[in-house]
Amino acid sequence: MNTQADRVREKYRALFGSEPGVWFSPGRINLIGEHVDYNDGYVMPAAINKGVWFAIARNDSDTIRFHAADLDESFSIPLQQLQRQEGWKNYVLGVLHELRLLQKNITGFDCVFGGDIPRGSGMSSSAAVEGGLAYALNELFGFGMGRTELALLCQRAEHNYPGVKCGIMDMYASLHGKKGQVLLLDCQRISHEYFPLKLDGYSIVLLNSKVHHSLASGEYNIRRHNCEEGLALLKEQLPVHSFRDITSVERIEPFRERMRPEVYACCRYVIEEMRRTRQAAACLQQNSLAGLGQLMFETHEGLSGLYKVGCAETDFLVEQAKNNTAVIGARQMGGGFGGCTINLVKTEAVDDFMEQCRLAYHNRFSIALEGYVMETADGTGKIE
Repeated sequence: MNTQADRVREKYRALFGSEPGVWFSPGRINLIGEHVDYNDGYVMPAAINKGVWFAIARNDSDTIRFHAADLDESFSIPLQQLQRQEGWKNYVLGVLHELRLLQKNITGFDCVFGGDIPRGSGMSSSAAVEGGLAYALNELFGFGMGRTELALLCQRAEHNYPGVKCGIMDMYASLHGKKGQVLLLDCQRISHEYFPLKLDGYSIVLLNSKVHHSLASGEYNIRRHNCEEGLALLKEQLPVHSFRDITSVERIEPFRERMRPEVYACCRYVIEEMRRTRQAAACLQQNSLAGLGQLMFETHEGLSGLYKVGCAETDFLVEQAKNNTAVIGARQMGGGFGGCTINLVKTEAVDDFMEQCRLAYHNRFSIALEGYVMETADGTGKIE
């Protein structure tokens, strides 16, 4: 029995008095390839067994009623009056707005949703909300849209309502995930291949810094603008269409003085991270977890030192991991400015590692660290 599914189903029955369908939409981890999905790069995410559950049914009216179980907040809105709201409402309304733009015939429905993704952890709760709602409505109303089409719709929804100019990775991984697999996602072609995740005595451990970030605060969009500014200059000087066409940092060195320092740093990071992600795929093919781990450490250095999306707390946690012989790779995960670090840890040493980090982190920051051992999961789907 799934307690989260039961929770949203029972809340739905109590609020609306009918029998809903229930869907699950997973969060995601990303082994490597951070902040390159909106730069036409490769990323390596996986869906996880934490996510968001939805209880939804039609209500034979022209009004949509939502209840966010985790926040105990409700709101309703007539379909003819869709417009931007505040906070979490924009993530569900953005999906409805994009479906309306596609002239999909939506009638009134009731929805309760809730989950177990820690807020601000970098496991993409927003993508899980958007993807889960879009997938459920696609099935409920028989739109016949495919998973990739739904992922692109959810990306547009996040751009246009919450106003976060995110890449495609989060929505795509949530919708396309497979248990025991990671995706090598080509963000230029919007296509993927699966790689078996053979951990061979290691576990994926997330450490939640409890430092909350909001990508909508503008910092995410600033980094994206820096990349766009740098690429525009490079296009004037080189026969390239995207960062994918630049295989080494040496190619941009002659133009460094023409870029603002923060723009050059972002461009350098993106080029290096794309190279690391391709190398990570080769490591998985060769069953070299140690090679993947080393690349993860390098990614963290780039995120903190070049892309400037680190913070003292996640830097501290990665340093703790580096100094632990049971850990072969660690880095900040997600948009940055807090959230989780992702660590490759010997399974037999996981409990000791998490306890040591809890003590050190509390001594340094007086924050109660949380740790999670992650499992991969299938992508968004209905719970039968």
